[in-house]
Amino acid sequence: MSEATTGARAALASQPRRRAVVVALIVVCGLMLAGLLGAALWVRALGPLPDFAREENSFAVTDRNGKLLRAYPMQDGRWRLPVVAARDVDPRYLDMLLAYEDAHFRSHHGVDPRALLRAAWQLASERRIVSGGSTITMQLARLVEPRRTRSIEAKLKQIMRALQLERSLSKDAILDQYLTRAPFGGNLEGIRAASLAYFGKEPKRLNLAEAALLVALPQSPEARRPDRAPDAARAARGRVLDRMVEEGIVSAEDAARASDAAIPEQRRMMPMQAPHAADRALLAAKETKTDDAQARPQSAQLAIDAPIQIGMEKLIRERALALGPGVSAALMVVDRASGDVVARVGAPDFFDEARAGQVDMTRAVRSPGSTLKPFIYGMAFEDGIAHPNTLIDDRPSRFGAYTPENFDMAFQGTVSVRQALQLSLNVPAILLLERVGAPRLSARLMQAGGALKLPPNEAPGLAMGLGGVGISLHDLVGLYTGLARLGDAIALRDVIASGEEPAARNHRRLLDPVAAWHVGDVLRGAPPPDTGVPHKIAFKTGTSYGYRDAWAVGFDGRYVIGVWTGRPDGAPVPGLIGRKSAAPILFDAFARTGQVLTPLPKAPRGTLSAPNAKLPLPLQRFRPAGEEMGRAHQALRIQFPLNGSRLDLGSGDGSASLSTIALKVSGGVLPLTIMLNGRMVTTLNDARQAQIAPEGPGFTRLTVMDASGAADTIVVRLQ
Repeated sequence: MSEATTGARAALASQPRRRAVVVALIVVCGLMLAGLLGAALWVRALGPLPDFAREENSFAVTDRNGKLLRAYPMQDGRWRLPVVAARDVDPRYLDMLLAYEDAHFRSHHGVDPRALLRAAWQLASERRIVSGGSTITMQLARLVEPRRTRSIEAKLKQIMRALQLERSLSKDAILDQYLTRAPFGGNLEGIRAASLAYFGKEPKRLNLAEAALLVALPQSPEARRPDRAPDAARAARGRVLDRMVEEGIVSAEDAARASDAAIPEQRRMMPMQAPHAADRALLAAKETKTDDAQARPQSAQLAIDAPIQIGMEKLIRERALALGPGVSAALMVVDRASGDVVARVGAPDFFDEARAGQVDMTRAVRSPGSTLKPFIYGMAFEDGIAHPNTLIDDRPSRFGAYTPENFDMAFQGTVSVRQALQLSLNVPAILLLERVGAPRLSARLMQAGGALKLPPNEAPGLAMGLGGVGISLHDLVGLYTGLARLGDAIALRDVIASGEEPAARNHRRLLDPVAAWHVGDVLRGAPPPDTGVPHKIAFKTGTSYGYRDAWAVGFDGRYVIGVWTGRPDGAPVPGLIGRKSAAPILFDAFARTGQVLTPLPKAPRGTLSAPNAKLPLPLQRFRPAGEEMGRAHQALRIQFPLNGSRLDLGSGDGSASLSTIALKVSGGVLPLTIMLNGRMVTTLNDARQAQIAPEGPGFTRLTVMDASGAADTIVVRLQ
């Protein structure tokens, strides 16, 4: 047989084998494609990863520096507080966690093949599960999608999710999410909730024993709960410490000391500072207008300063006990410069039912007693009808059917306006209010943010000067903040909004700077309580009718503090007086801010500081309304400029400018005193016209007083 014939037969014989190989390859490729397609469909069926940013967490309220004030459980009762590991957690705890749970966390891609092979070998050799081989990423996947059974499919799903997580998140983000969701027993999720519940501290302050216990708990959180199984918790902590010694992370001596540390056998309460302010922030978050409930805020940052808040809460608790059963107290501390509420105590004890602890008394409307008097005097100073050294009579007086009396039922005779305010005399305050005008005072206070509450169907009257109106501690402190800011009232800020600056908030005119400074200077000289330091704090006390409310509000150059005491139900408390009940708390509160008392601002430019004898004649003695009436002289009146007119300061290009304001006056008894924005600028002895230098663009108040005490005031706008 020839070679050609033999080759042909061999080729014919090999053709079926080739076809079989080709068919086998096609089948294998088909199976592989089908497998890949099935795997792709299976992966697709898993759905997208959860949006961690939209998942529910415990609502957390923090202070201005990020310290937790209060937290609220989620709707199902679990506690879960987000953490950023690099910022919020003790670095030694992180080292121990990674060494114990996932030594190659920083290098693998979600799955550690060595750990899986070790787990499989242990299962085969021991015939039981010794270790799961799960990485922290795989554990996070299981926490996000809890498995119902332990199966191959469940493990594959966990592996696939871990790979997805690694592609979607950074290593730090994965660690943050794990530390936020890891189980620690009961309804505690995450390292932060566990650290607060078991140790009463943030996880960045853990010691070695505490860190080791928290490393051990997530492996078997229910069986090792320290509050229910302290022995099991101690044993698990010991195993972690032994492992850390083997890994060289801690020394044997440190581990031995940590092993002797006590196990916390009961849970602590979550932080509960500023509960009323926190409740208000939570309510505001729930009322956020959004179509997506999951997009509502899950945290709020208050302007409160936690150390000051804690000190004030302790102070109010102590003083409320001394005031007697059923008597409550409230306090606010405001930063003078920014208007930030750095402390708010609405009640001595949030859970004290006898004192209605869950009612925020900083926002309750009560009678202010004499605490509105400084604003009467301020407007009188501003109008140029009085000066701190002006003499005024304190004697029995009748105002229609209204006959005010002093608290001690006695009268002082002729006193200076300064003494009248410092001693809180009632008749001088009503005399000034009659000249200022109760409706005008009410409108000014309302404009500056003081939400006054009048009795139904009543207009502002003289009684409001002695407490015949309602106001909250919040609004009263806001008005005193405007006083401390030399007449510039600013809306108080409780919640720090992103990007908001105090200068951007609404500023409201309360008083002219000179008038506001005079009031502060007078109040600084008020006699302090027995333990108070004199001439450092400008303050005013008040007592409402029937001993129902006692107040003290004061300020230095840094803080404004307001104190209220009384019964929340409005019942009388015999002996409850502002000077004895609230003022000592006020001075103690300044001492507990931790800051040295800051001097008050210096007198503004143009402030008239002179003894009575050197004051302009109309300011030497106050004359009540109507006393100057009936005289033969013509009524005093400013003829030019007209009230409400606008005067052009210039064209804006520097070519022309208004250097003076021409003032023309008719009537009145010489000499005439000219006041510009509350400060005296000149006296006219033989003329009724003058040229007044303006202070600059804006609203300007011009007041002319004659020798009899008559006055006329206009407001013009310079532009």
